[in-house]
Parts: sequence; structure tokens; C-alpha cells
Amino acid sequence: MPVPAASLFQQGSVRGVLDRPAGAVRDGLVITHGAGGNSRMALLAAVAGAFAAAGVCVLRCDLPFRQKRPHGPPSPSTAAADRAGLKDAVGAMRGIVPGRVFLGGQSYGGRQASMLAAEEPELAAALLLLSYPLHPPGRPQQPRTAHFPALRTPSLIVHGSRDPFASTDELRAAVALIPAPVELIEIPEAGHDLARGAFDVAGLVVTPFRRLVSAHFADGSSW
Repeated sequence: MPVPAASLFQQGSVRGVLDRPAGAVRDGLVITHGAGGNSRMALLAAVAGAFAAAGVCVLRCDLPFRQKRPHGPPSPSTAAADRAGLKDAVGAMRGIVPGRVFLGGQSYGGRQASMLAAEEPELAAALLLLSYPLHPPGRPQQPRTAHFPALRTPSLIVHGSRDPFASTDELRAAVALIPAPVELIEIPEAGHDLARGAFDVAGLVVTPFRRLVSAHFADGSSW
């Protein structure tokens, strides 16, 4: 199988890594990192490689807070700017692929992606949320679900069974608030970083995401 090509990407305010499939491309995925990561983190690289191998063009983007400084977490005051940066990245992807654009992220990045999708339901065709940070560790009384009832975008949530930001039962109860098709995939023994030995990204992420997309679109189309 031809190896997908990865290259640095810079267009206006959008910065990151572009993973292009070797063959013809129709659909694209914009995906971003968590509070402590960047576009080159191992999990995003693995996910991008698996999707690109399946024929989806992937833009791993650095959120605006990460572009300003290479290390350290975001501030609550920058969240709106980070969502604006994600929207710009979706716009950049629309200039690359002729088909649908999917959106996602890990932890903080996934939360901002889901909030953006709730604000703008037509922006992305589907969401890929890795390690959604449902609440701060040890503080389940502070759920990050206020936007869930406004989320109309089909979503795949990938969750580690040992994630301190939510138990699987907590997450399952929370996603019942979302009035859109949602599939929750649990990775046994994985923590917030989803590191669990040889993590089968293609089988545990790409395949169910493809199934979710195929089921949602009336013509049954997928990539």
C-alpha cells in the first residue's frame, strides 16, 4: 500500500501538518491536540496516518494558544480564539478536498471542536472526539456538557477505561444529552492519552468512524 505523505502546513493563521493520501482524495479531517500537546503528538500522528491510509486527507492543526507558545496549557480566556482557529482550519481544508470535512480533537481540542460544532451545526459532517474531558479529575460535579443539547453533529467518542477525566459510565450518561447519533468506543486499560500498547487505530477508530458516516448520510456514501 502506498505510504501517505505528511508535510508542514501554513496558510494564514492555520499551522500544522498535512497528511495526504497517496491516491485521489474526496473527504478531509481536521484534528487538533489537547492542552499539553501539539500537532506532532504521537496520538494525532497515528490517527492521521490511519485515516490517510484509508483515503482521507488529514490536517493536524496547532491551536492558536499553542502557536503563541510551545509549552503550557491554554487559558480559559483563549478558548474562543482557539475555536476561531479551528474554524479557519476547516476553511483551509475545504480548499483542499472537494467532499465533506470532519472535525475532531484530543481532550481540550475535542472539547473545543464539539463546542464549535454546537455553535455552527453545518460546519462539519461528523466529529471525532478522543478522550473527551468530561470533568476535571476528581471533580465530577463540574461537568463540561452545557453545549451537549445543542450538538447536532454525528460523533464518535473514543475513551480510555482508566481516564481520570471521566468514567465510562459517566461519559455514557452525559452523551445521552446529545440529540445526534453518537457512538462511544472504550479502550480497555487506556488512560487519558489512550496509550495502551499496540493501539489499533485503524480498527478501533477509523472503522467505526467510517460506519458512523456511512449510516448518517442518506446515500450511504463513505470514503
